[in-house]
Amino acid sequence: MADRYQQFTKTPVGKFVVPKLGLPTPATLRRYRAGQPALEGPALLGAAPGGRLEKTLKSQLSAAGIEVLEVAGERHAALVFDATGIKDPTDLREVYRFFHPVIRKVGPSGRVVVFGTPPELVEGRERIAQRALEGFVRSVGKELKRGATAQLVYVAEGAEAAAESTVRFLLSAKSAFVDAQVIHVGTHGTSAAAPSNWEKPLDGKVALVTGASRGIGEAIAETLARDGAHVVALDIPAQGAELSTVANRVGGSALQLDITAADAPAKLAEYLTTRHGGVDVVVHNAGITRDKTLGNLTEGGWDAVLTVNLAAQLAVNDKLLADKVLRENGRIIGVSSIAGIAGNVGQTNYATSKAGVIGMVNVGAPQLAEYGGTINAVAPGFIETKMTAAVPLFIREAGRRLSSLGQGGLPVDVAETIAWYANPASAAVNGNVVRVCGQALLGA
Repeated sequence: MADRYQQFTKTPVGKFVVPKLGLPTPATLRRYRAGQPALEGPALLGAAPGGRLEKTLKSQLSAAGIEVLEVAGERHAALVFDATGIKDPTDLREVYRFFHPVIRKVGPSGRVVVFGTPPELVEGRERIAQRALEGFVRSVGKELKRGATAQLVYVAEGAEAAAESTVRFLLSAKSAFVDAQVIHVGTHGTSAAAPSNWEKPLDGKVALVTGASRGIGEAIAETLARDGAHVVALDIPAQGAELSTVANRVGGSALQLDITAADAPAKLAEYLTTRHGGVDVVVHNAGITRDKTLGNLTEGGWDAVLTVNLAAQLAVNDKLLADKVLRENGRIIGVSSIAGIAGNVGQTNYATSKAGVIGMVNVGAPQLAEYGGTINAVAPGFIETKMTAAVPLFIREAGRRLSSLGQGGLPVDVAETIAWYANPASAAVNGNVVRVCGQALLGA
């Protein structure tokens, strides 16, 4: 559904009235288009003394076709800072020194990315200082204007080279609606090879997408296919016609299956094995809502949501792992929700299931690491879909405006984040839950 208020702010009348009334002016976000440069301008790179990432970051930025500056210019498309050299809270002055003179020089849809060391991997005052970076980045995200975003990436020692897929994603237009997130890059999977073609990182891969007949699932199927994957689009038989349309459009396969059926995991495992020899990427997108306040919610409404949104995913994961249907360096990706983080009125069942998806990632990360794969999740905020178009006007407007970017996201924003997780070069990104919410002002 079109954001009519955002459209109004771009009209001559809107440009006059909106500032006079002190109303927000949502920026037009830069989103990915094939062939566009990674950034529309140079990136300024800085580091605290003793930082271990500066040289690697310079090389990775250059490899992505980004001009790297080490002296401030008039305008920057990105500000990148290596904070791994910060060992004591007094060293945090280095963050101020780098950003203070240049923060107002960040261009439209610009990027601010700070790199640090995971606090849990260091001790004492260094742990305190590294944890402090989170407050800095989240606040910067709220101060930036014109569609610019800020992120914090904690990179474990020894995983420097494995951060490249994350660097490319966060600096590109693919991360348009990801803002003020904290991402961990660990040492697991650091030996995984980078794709030979960054534009087609999933060439030769098979990706399963559940709930693929429309909305976010459709966008995920399209994006993974764009990146080279053969997509197995799955949905319930009632959605068969729409499902076939999506599968045909992306050059994939359609599979009609109710994933809540007792025999669904076995049928799915057999299909993926016999038709494709296994699967590389599993995206658990299928989900339902049965919204009622707790006092009005029926037992059936509770069970249906928990079964589709959580129990079925766990059953599928167990079967695919037990039968080794998920290939080496495979990916399991869940779709949680901001409701699973902040809760929501009338969604105790939905929020419980989506918080459970986060739990699935927490528990599954070490298991997948031993298996040679990863498990992560996205947590969408307000995304413009048919479902949110049915939300009452004032609630819908609140959902759009209560974020640092002042607007709703698009299904492709969720899909691009999933594609980053799916990238073979993201093998060191495991156990993360990244919100795709434009830094919603609800939740953590």
